[in-house]
Amino acid sequence: MSRSKKVAAAVAATAAISLFASACTSQSTTQANDDATKDVTITFWHGWTAPNELKAINDNVARFEKAHPNIHVKVQANITDDKINQAVRAGGATAPDVVSSFTTDNVGKFCSSSAFADLAPFLKKDNIDPAKVFPKPMLEYTQFQGKRCTLPLLGDVYALYYSQKAFKEAGIAGPPKTLSEFKADAVKLTKSTGASYSQLGFMPNFHGYESTPGHFAAQWGAKYFDASGKAQLAKDKGFAEMLTWQRDMVTSLGGFDKLEKYRNTFGDEFGAKNPLHTGQVAMGIDGEWRLGMAKDANATSDLAVAPFPVPDDQADTYGRGYLSGTIVGVANTSSKKNASWELVKFMTTDTQAVVSFANAIHNVPSTFEAQKSPELTGVPKVFLDIAQNQYSNTTPASINGGAYQVTLQDFGYAFESGKKTDVQAGLQGVDVQVDKDIAQAK
Repeated sequence: MSRSKKVAAAVAATAAISLFASACTSQSTTQANDDATKDVTITFWHGWTAPNELKAINDNVARFEKAHPNIHVKVQANITDDKINQAVRAGGATAPDVVSSFTTDNVGKFCSSSAFADLAPFLKKDNIDPAKVFPKPMLEYTQFQGKRCTLPLLGDVYALYYSQKAFKEAGIAGPPKTLSEFKADAVKLTKSTGASYSQLGFMPNFHGYESTPGHFAAQWGAKYFDASGKAQLAKDKGFAEMLTWQRDMVTSLGGFDKLEKYRNTFGDEFGAKNPLHTGQVAMGIDGEWRLGMAKDANATSDLAVAPFPVPDDQADTYGRGYLSGTIVGVANTSSKKNASWELVKFMTTDTQAVVSFANAIHNVPSTFEAQKSPELTGVPKVFLDIAQNQYSNTTPASINGGAYQVTLQDFGYAFESGKKTDVQAGLQGVDVQVDKDIAQAK
């Protein structure tokens, strides 16, 4: 699940949500009056499609139905946010009761428009303290302005992948921990052939798959919004430092044009010819799924993984990283909210359910207990450590989804290529545009 690939889709989906926000609110109710002990059928919509994913979902639903024999679950796979939006707006007998989405960027709109029910009363009723169950970044991307309308259902964690073979050949003892060490290693690992490369230490360009502004900014702990909800990218020095560092990496590794030309030789990100698989790059930032994909592709490079490096003046935060993941909630149009909550609670807090699902689809478990489970397999410990690191973070929910991330990314493209040269002025422009877009969405 590559979050960077979902940002554009999230913005488009957010536009659709904006169209029905008022209609959704007027049709929905926060009341949960159904009797979850009586015989009932609820509908669960999710977006997974691969055979192993579908089996994992269905296995967990079967466990739930065994534990709750009166609640029957009708499962619908391959559901997009657009379908969710349309169905929740329409309501009625064919609308879903429980909904899962890959698009954390839409949580702000899901919560603010009341498309999804507020889960706080359900959590309180069952004496569940989310802060004691879920890692902090996962709690952040499942709520908006204090309203928790979703819960995390497995997570994605980003880290540094590196070729052990390339490191050994270059005489590098181990993965870098600071960005100055990272730059030195990336330069040392780069083998130029004049107009191109036989090996690149790292692809810093923002079109380079997971090398996105949001993933990099997480290493600075940069904050996008102030307490009043206003954009503050120009005020938080982390963004300027991140962009300046990234452009220096571009320059040090051969320049934007040369890197872009080389990037265009890469295979598909999720295919067998990913540059980390082929050895075209010696280091890269990616999620927990990459090792499994490399193994499936019989990759020539011997990949290992470690936390992504941090700024030198924040060396004590090493071990941090960027988190995102899948969300799940109860449609506010549902007339079976109590029964629906039982399924959401089971899928998100039952340790066996979370562990079995994580093992099946190779994602990071979304609860502390599941992350400690001896039955957990297939997820390297480094990702669990990053998920629990006190400095790890995520991109915050916004009322208009991931639009603010796209605005930053667009400036990043211009800055890395030299079309824009004043980083501070550029970030001030980003702030103005982000605030304007949010005001319009409201």
